[in-house]
Amino acid sequence: MSQADMYVSLDIGSSSVKVLIGEMTDRSLHVIGVGNVKSEGIRKGAIVDIDATVQSIRKAVEQAERMIGMSIREVVLGIPANQVMLQQVKGVVAVNSENREITDDDLDRVMRSAEVMIPAERELINIIPQQFIVDDLDEIKDPRGMIGVRLEMDATLVTTSRTLLHNILRCVERAGLQIREIYLQPLAAGYFALSEDEKNHGTAYVDIGGGSTTVAVFGDGRLVSAGVIPVGGDHVTKDLSIVLKTTTEQAEQIKHQYGHAYYDDASEDELFEVPVAGMETKDQYSQKYISEIIGVRLEELFEMVLDELYRMDIRDLPGGIVLTGGTAKLEGLPQLAREVLQTRVRTYVPEFIGVREPRYSTAVGLIRYARMEDEFFGQRGESPFGEAMETAAPAPAKKKEPRGKDGQEKVVSRMKKIFDKFFD
Repeated sequence: MSQADMYVSLDIGSSSVKVLIGEMTDRSLHVIGVGNVKSEGIRKGAIVDIDATVQSIRKAVEQAERMIGMSIREVVLGIPANQVMLQQVKGVVAVNSENREITDDDLDRVMRSAEVMIPAERELINIIPQQFIVDDLDEIKDPRGMIGVRLEMDATLVTTSRTLLHNILRCVERAGLQIREIYLQPLAAGYFALSEDEKNHGTAYVDIGGGSTTVAVFGDGRLVSAGVIPVGGDHVTKDLSIVLKTTTEQAEQIKHQYGHAYYDDASEDELFEVPVAGMETKDQYSQKYISEIIGVRLEELFEMVLDELYRMDIRDLPGGIVLTGGTAKLEGLPQLAREVLQTRVRTYVPEFIGVREPRYSTAVGLIRYARMEDEFFGQRGESPFGEAMETAAPAPAKKKEPRGKDGQEKVVSRMKKIFDKFFD
C-alpha cells in the first residue's frame, strides 16, 4: 500500500468532528481509519470556543490514529458554507508560447487575470471554472495542448468570511495538523453525491447536520449557489427531550431507535418506555406519537429550505432534492420532504464499507475530490502520516495558509486550484 495514495479528511461539523483515513485506488475508496466524536465549541457551523474545538479535533484524530498505528500529519479540510459568496468572474490572456500551444503557464496566468479585488473581511476558498474559450471556441474543459492566440476563462469565485476561516485554521493548527487542501464542503461532497444528470439539470443538495442544514444548488454541471440554515437534527432532539420530559441523551437515542418523520407511515403498535428526567418512573409512547413531534420540526425545516431556495432565486429544480447528513438516516424523511417540497427526493449514502451512513458524505467527498485533482494533474501527494505512533515525537504545529497577506501562501497562486470543478 503506497502512502502516496492515502488521504485524510477532516470534517468539522456542529454535532460531530469526523476524521476519515482512506486509500484511493482508481475511483474506489478503502477506508482504514475513522474518528467520530461529539463536537464541542461549535454552534450553527461556526466556532465559538477555540479550545473546546481543538480538543474535539484531537480526539477524533486520536481515534483514527489508533486504527492504523500511525500519527496523522496532514489533512484535507472542509470549510462550511456559512457566509459563503459566489461571484462570476472572467479571465483573458494572450497565449505565451512561440508555437501558440496552451500550457500550464497559460492556465496559471488566465486564472490570475480572473482575480478580482476581494474585500478585506473575506477570503478566497475555491475558483470553479465554467468554461475555457480558445479563439472564440467555447465550452472547453481542458485547453492544454490546444493551439490558439487568445485564452479566456469564465469562472465562479467562492469566498467566505475571513473570521470564520481563520478561526477554523487556528483550531486545525493548534491540533498539530497541516492542511493539504481546502475545499468548500458542499462543493466536494455534492460533486459525488449527485449524478451527472442531476448536476446538469438543476438539483439541490441538502445536508441536514446536527446544528445546521446546508443547501447547495448545482446546475449546468457546477455549483451555482450555497447557504446554511441554522436548524438541524439537534433541534428535533431538543423537542423530544422537552415533550417527553427526558434527558437530551435519552431523546437522541429514542430519535435514532424509534423515530419516524412521516406521521402517516408511523406505527401505533411500536411502543417503548422513556425514563422521566429526575424521577424513577417511565412513560410509554408509540412511534406514531413521537413522529408528530419530529414531523412538525422537520416540516418547518423543509419550509426554511424552500425559503432559502427562493432567496437564491431558484424557482425550478428539474433534478429534485438529494438529502444527506446525519439526520437523513431518519425513517420517513424522504416521504415528508416530498410532501413539503413537492418534488423528487432521494437520500444519498456513501457506498464504501465502513462509511455507509449519510453522516460521512462530506468526509468521503473531501477525499474523493482531492484524489480527483491529483489524477487530473498527474500528481501523487506526500504521505499524510508521520511516524509510527510508538516512536512519534511531538512536532510543532504547522499549517498551509489558504490565502492572505503578510507572507501567507496564496491558494490562487497554485495553478491546480482553477480546476475545482473541471474533471472528466
